[in-house]
Amino acid sequence: MKQLAAGKLIVKKSKFYAHLYQISSTQDITKIIEDHHTTYSNANHHCYAIYYCDEKGSCRKEFQHDGEVGHPGKVLLQSLDRNNLTSHALVVSRVFGGIKLGVGGVSRAFRKAGNGAIDVYKKN
Repeated sequence: MKQLAAGKLIVKKSKFYAHLYQISSTQDITKIIEDHHTTYSNANHHCYAIYYCDEKGSCRKEFQHDGEVGHPGKVLLQSLDRNNLTSHALVVSRVFGGIKLGVGGVSRAFRKAGNGAIDVYKKN
């Protein structure tokens, strides 16, 4: 696995830390999430999406909401898919700022954070 880009978004005092990784297998996500739990130990949720295609052309997509409302894992997967980022993982860790965003607000914030990391990657 290799980190390609990162970004931070603040929405109503909540902090969203987004990271885009290139992965060599779907098992890489275990190590990535462990690292996020260490780096962002005060984060309430570590949501992710994986879009991985092997050499044979077999693709696997998965996501995890980590108990967060608004289906953020699915939103992150849509961002990977829309940008044709196969063999990638997109992870967003949220540190709750004390103000509830609602289902739609959470989805929008995760989408914006994830797309921010993708945009950084595309610019480089």
